[in-house]
Amino acid sequence: MPTISSSDPGGLRAPLLSPANNKAAGESEAEKLCIDDMLQKYCGEFGRWQLKHFVLTSLAWALEAFHTMVMIFADREPDWRCSEGGFGSGCDGMAKKSFCGLEPGSWEWAESVGCSTVSEWGLMCGDKYKVGLVQAVFFGGCMLGAGIFGHLSDSSLGRKGSLTFVCVLNTIFGFLTAFSPNYSIYVLLRVLTGFSTGGVGLCAFVLATEPVGPKRRGAAGMSTFYFFSTGIALLAGIAYIFPSWRVLYIASSVPSLLFLLTVLPFISESPRWFLVRGRVNEAMQLMRTIAKSNGNHLPDGVILALDEEAETSTSTPQDQTYEGELLESKDAITGSVIDVVKSPVTRIRLFLVVAINFLCSVVYYGLNLNVVNLETNLYINVLLNAVAEMPAFTITAILLDRFGRKPLTIGTLWFSGFFCLAGSLVKNVGMWKVVRMVCGVLGIFGMAGTYNLLFIYAAELFPTVVRNAALGCATQAAQMGAILAPVVVVLGGGLPFLVFGVCGLVAGIHAFYLPETLNKPLYDTMAGMEDGESAA
Repeated sequence: MPTISSSDPGGLRAPLLSPANNKAAGESEAEKLCIDDMLQKYCGEFGRWQLKHFVLTSLAWALEAFHTMVMIFADREPDWRCSEGGFGSGCDGMAKKSFCGLEPGSWEWAESVGCSTVSEWGLMCGDKYKVGLVQAVFFGGCMLGAGIFGHLSDSSLGRKGSLTFVCVLNTIFGFLTAFSPNYSIYVLLRVLTGFSTGGVGLCAFVLATEPVGPKRRGAAGMSTFYFFSTGIALLAGIAYIFPSWRVLYIASSVPSLLFLLTVLPFISESPRWFLVRGRVNEAMQLMRTIAKSNGNHLPDGVILALDEEAETSTSTPQDQTYEGELLESKDAITGSVIDVVKSPVTRIRLFLVVAINFLCSVVYYGLNLNVVNLETNLYINVLLNAVAEMPAFTITAILLDRFGRKPLTIGTLWFSGFFCLAGSLVKNVGMWKVVRMVCGVLGIFGMAGTYNLLFIYAAELFPTVVRNAALGCATQAAQMGAILAPVVVVLGGGLPFLVFGVCGLVAGIHAFYLPETLNKPLYDTMAGMEDGESAA
């Protein structure tokens, strides 16, 4: 009701209707849309802008491959041979496969002493465990970094800020590792490198996929792992060119520096992170940029809103400015793992995702480490393993939107588990060695598809405010599996294949209890997800 002031006793100048109801003739109404709806309706789900942003951001996966897999070449055990006069002391390189029982001075390294940490610091025989220790502590650092940077990318630093920070740390620690004066400093620097590496793929994945529409997000997310496999393949070539482990660490760290200087300036922050942090104007500006770059137009009468704020009802343009200012003045919406555990919707999801990632990682890293025992050319082996994973990525990407996330996860896990169990039943003698090798290759093929799929699946299971925190927990679980994998490989014989087979089958059973996320909205807040799930 209009009020009457003392200066207007008759109320003659007061409007008969409130401003909210006083619409001009022909005045258009504004929409409140969440990001997924805005991408689908106006901006484009995967146009020129998303393609460029996706490729530039996903290049970080190659950096993670460099810093992770460099240990295969830096910590390798070089070939050895009998020294001059060594044959008289029992040295026979054709008959003996180990030099541990030979007299000192009866054998020598076939390559330069500085080709690996093993030959330079004598990490063999009784000290061989130190090589495994370096690998374990690296993944331990990854586990810690994934949790910390998962939280920071959801909160203060953001996706791009966290990615920038971890790349800076990787560059510094990678270069410093090349100048390690002894084994102890080397271990420390590998822990620090692992700490920063643990956040690279995590931040890059979320940053690359969040601006993509729901119908294209699955295929885009699955494609990120091509960059990781390509990085491994490139590393094999780099290691062949630079056989010295110190030079190799420098060569494998230079790409991180180049990424910081030439790529990151052209990468944008996620509009979803802007939105949940209360920076709506910046989110809207980025959405307009996406629409324009894709050849589309985002109308002025559209309001970007969080899940629970997006309505089918509309407001007038003159109300739109007020709503935008209201959203901009809100406190940033934040979340943590504690919020994930408190929610009955996300609590069970987190438990299942953590368990599946742990089991999957034991199999994936275990099978890859087991291939080293083939006693063939190391560089070619690594290259072939990287190339062999790519068909798995392609097939799962094609089937992802046809069969859904859940059936494909179960299928790939059981596919890998079945062939691992088959490999455990085959004796490693004669032609049966080839059969066991094929079982291992097929096991890696299935698990590589699962490993790829789990990232996009897990990202869709949690809302924006806690997505990176939840993925950080999943990544930490995967790093724990990576730490355990070398221990399983040491068992020898058919036992590793038996363990890998059981892990694959049990992980598939866990996946039965996850919900399907195909063509479901990517929620921004915990309340939005809970409301959406209850409505469904």
